[in-house]
Amino acid sequence: MRLDSNVISLVNLMKLIMRFGVGLEGDVATKCAIKAARIPSDVSGNAASCAELSIYLMMGLLRKQIGLFNLIPDSHSSFLNEMRMAIEQKKLRVPTGETLLGKTVFISGFGNIEVELAKRLRPFGVKIIAAKRIWASHSQVCCQSSGSLLVNIVRGGLLDYEAVAHYLESGHLGGLGLDVAWTEPFDPNDPILKFQSVLITPHVGGVTEHSYRSTAKVVGDVALQLHAGTPLTGIEPVN
Repeated sequence: MRLDSNVISLVNLMKLIMRFGVGLEGDVATKCAIKAARIPSDVSGNAASCAELSIYLMMGLLRKQIGLFNLIPDSHSSFLNEMRMAIEQKKLRVPTGETLLGKTVFISGFGNIEVELAKRLRPFGVKIIAAKRIWASHSQVCCQSSGSLLVNIVRGGLLDYEAVAHYLESGHLGGLGLDVAWTEPFDPNDPILKFQSVLITPHVGGVTEHSYRSTAKVVGDVALQLHAGTPLTGIEPVN
């Protein structure tokens, strides 16, 4: 639920609104004399959880797990998933996958999630390039090397839909891993799912026991601090 002006204006005797994701209107809370704060992703455990899912998507694409979650039936159904097909046909040692070892990983943006991702990628023997600016325009997708993989676990709208579809169609883009989509819930009939090089999960990057327990601890600690009148820790004020 989005905490907009209609919701916030109805509350009484509230001292603080905390949020560990998006959807909090700090300006509206200020007008209602309510403190508003967010729980940083590095504190909530969301950053670590999303970073791990990013690697999961990378590995799934590299190891030919693509197509497992595809929802649109395809006339070439035997090619839906090479891994599953090998099991059904009782084949061993196929398909031949790729490793992260020796790959170059470009991280667009460098917030808490991206920092946690970089930490976890180092042991895989990859070359890491990072930029603070987030990008995904048509020309920038084109600039990726042919066969590159694109993974997005931050915001669906960051990617240029038409550009991604075009370069998947041409084969220039080797694979797409998504935990977020252009519209959510994701449309199971979206044409992007016709491509067998797409691996998608339903926005579960931060949905882990670790992140929920970490967030609950911050909420509990802040509640006690409010009651005791001591400084609030583990949160970032937004108003």
